Amino acid sequence: MPVETEIKLRLPDGAVHARELLEHLGFTELSPRQLEVDQVFDLPGQTLRRSGRLLRLRHRGGQWTLTYKGPAGPGRHKSRDETETDIAEGAAFEAILEALGYERTFRYEKYRTKFIAADKKGSGIVTLDETPIGSFLELEGPAYWIDETAAHLGFGQEQYITSSYATLYQEHLSASAGGPVNMTF
Repeated sequence: MPVETEIKLRLPDGAVHARELLEHLGFTELSPRQLEVDQVFDLPGQTLRRSGRLLRLRHRGGQWTLTYKGPAGPGRHKSRDETETDIAEGAAFEAILEALGYERTFRYEKYRTKFIAADKKGSGIVTLDETPIGSFLELEGPAYWIDETAAHLGFGQEQYITSSYATLYQEHLSASAGGPVNMTF
């Protein structure tokens, strides 16, 4: 099973500043800014979440992708097994999951733009995520590449975030006066 290694970086200066920085440092847009709608499914009692696993159905630009993520290992990066497959009919697949006893437990939205190093020799992808709780960069690739790229972008390892958007949203709700159950625009 393929292993995903990633971190998030909070962007206090926002998405426009981050885009300018990425372009200034030689990153080019790999895929344009587009809304992603993610739905997390779990069994009653949140069996998957409690074991560190995730089952997600993503809709982006007319395409549906089903993703399984295993538990994350220890370390400053989030590394875990990940398997993805395209789904032709997302709504039908959602109905199948529900018929099998899975429940939609969280829905989150973000505008995502993907970038790659201009020389395309890099070993990873940088995504710019604009969410209802702020903007983030996500660096995905080998650990050495993540560390080098984060430093190149002006971030230290103490700024690494390995939490999921679901966890970040729960922290946001706890720090504020609450809000809607799902992280949507």
